[in-house]
Amino acid sequence: MSISRALISVSDKTGLESLAQGLHDHDIEILSTGGTARFIADLGIPVIEVSDFTGFPEMMDGRVKTLHPKIHGGLLFRRDLEEHRKQAAENEILPIDIVVVNLYPFEETVAKEGVTRSEAIEQIDIGGPSMLRSAAKNHDSVTVVVDPDDYEVVLNDLEEHEGNTTLKTRERLAIKVFQRTAAYDAAIAAHLNNLQETESSFSISLPLSQELRYGENPHQEASLYGNFNDYFKQLQGKGLSYTNVIDIGAAAELILEFRRPAVAILKHTNPCGVGADENDLRLAWEKAFETDRQAPFGGVIVCNRPLGIGLARVISEIFTDVIIAPEFETDARALLQKKKNLRLIQMHEAFRDTLEEPIIQSAPGGLLVMDHDVQALGLENIEEKVVTKRPPTAEEIEAMRFGWRIVKHVKSNAIVFTTSDRTLGIGAGQMSRVDSCRLATWKAEQAGLSLKGSVVASDAMFPFPDGLVNALDAGATAAIQPGGSIRDEEVIKAADEHDAAMVFTGHRHFLH
Repeated sequence: MSISRALISVSDKTGLESLAQGLHDHDIEILSTGGTARFIADLGIPVIEVSDFTGFPEMMDGRVKTLHPKIHGGLLFRRDLEEHRKQAAENEILPIDIVVVNLYPFEETVAKEGVTRSEAIEQIDIGGPSMLRSAAKNHDSVTVVVDPDDYEVVLNDLEEHEGNTTLKTRERLAIKVFQRTAAYDAAIAAHLNNLQETESSFSISLPLSQELRYGENPHQEASLYGNFNDYFKQLQGKGLSYTNVIDIGAAAELILEFRRPAVAILKHTNPCGVGADENDLRLAWEKAFETDRQAPFGGVIVCNRPLGIGLARVISEIFTDVIIAPEFETDARALLQKKKNLRLIQMHEAFRDTLEEPIIQSAPGGLLVMDHDVQALGLENIEEKVVTKRPPTAEEIEAMRFGWRIVKHVKSNAIVFTTSDRTLGIGAGQMSRVDSCRLATWKAEQAGLSLKGSVVASDAMFPFPDGLVNALDAGATAAIQPGGSIRDEEVIKAADEHDAAMVFTGHRHFLH
C-alpha cells in the first residue's frame, strides 16, 4: 500500500520546499504545525494544520500540539494486526506514514554567550522527539526523517517504488533517529547538570570515540568515549592504549603552562624533564633531556611550538612512544614517519577549552567529579609572600614561577629543583616529602647536574624542616611552597639559618 499521509514539523527549513513539493506530487496529504505549515502554504501546496486534524487546539504557547492519540495512534498502530486496524477505525485514527521532524535548536541556543536558564528550557523539544520515537519504533510501516540530507533519499524511494519506501531505507532512518534523540537528550542533560541548583544528581552520556588497543595492562579491555578526536589527531603509529590517552592528556595540560617555547618529557604522567627557551625549541629540548636522559625511552615528548626537522633528528635517535605538538613540519614528519610504531599526535588549541570541564573519575559504586586544577595559584604579587629574612632575587623569583608551574603536574609528594628555564631534579610519588627531596637530589646527581643556586618547589607544605634542609644542603638557595604546617615557624627558621629565601603561596597543588 502506497504512502497516503505525512506529518512535517521542522525547525530547520533547509530543503523543505523540494520535499513538500515532492510529497505533493505523489498525492501525499501533508499535516503540519505553526511556522512549518505557513511555509508550506506559502508554496501553494495544500497543508492541514495538526489542530484541525486532531480537533484539539494548540495550547500553552505551543507546548501541547502534537501530543494527541490521533497523532501517536496514527504513527504507532501496526498495519499488519487486525485488532490494531480495528481500534484505529473505531477511534477515527488515520495512518500517518511519514514523519519529518528536526528538533528545536537546543545545542545552538545554549552555545550562545549569556543564554538564560529559561531560554534553554524553552528550547527543549517534547513533541518532536516523541513523534520521532513513535515513528522509529514502527519503522516496519512508517518512514521517519530527522536529517534534511535524507529528503532526497525518501523522494527517490517514492519515485522508484511506486509511492512507497523500502524497509532498508526505513530501518536506516530509524536508527539515525535514535542516535539523534540520544545525542539531543545527552546535550540537555549535560547543560542542566551544569546549571542544577539542587546538586542532587550528575548525569553523563558520551558517544564511543574508539576502541583502545588495551587497558592499563594488555589483558584489560578499554574504550574511549567522548570527543577526544576533536582535540587530538593521530597522524601515525600504533593504535592508542588506555595509558597513552592518559599520558597525552597529562602532557597537554603541562605544556599549556608555558608561553615561551617549551618541551616536556613525561613518563607515566609524571614530568621527567622540562625546558624552556626564549626562541629555540631545540635548546628547550636539550634542557629537558639533560634532566633525565633515560626518561624519553618509551615515554612521551610534548612541545608547544611546531616541531621542525632539527628537533625531529634528535628525537628520532631515541625510542619514544608518543610525540605531541601543535604541528609537525613536513620534513620533520617525513623523518619521523620512518618509525612506523611511533605515535605522532597533533594537539589542537581547542584542547584548552576542555580544562573548563570537570574531571570525572570512577569511584566504588559511582563517580568522583572535580574542577580542573587549571591555574598555578599564588604566583601573583609573589614579592609580598616572602616569609624569610632574605627576599628572593629576581632570578630566584623567575625560577620559582617556573618550578611552581611544573610541580603541580608531578604526583604527590612532589619536589622539583629548577632554574628559571629548566628542571634539574624531580622527586615524585613518595610516601614522605623528605624522600621526594632525596630522590630529586639523587636524580640530579645521576644526570650530572649541580643543584647549586637552584630553587626547590614543593606542591604541598613542608611538614617538618628536614625536607627543606635536605634541599638546601643539596644546593638550593630558595624555596616555594604553600605553607600551612603547624611547624611553619620551624621551617622558616631553618631557611633563615641557611640564608635561603622562601615564599608561601597559600595554595596547595596535590596530584594523586
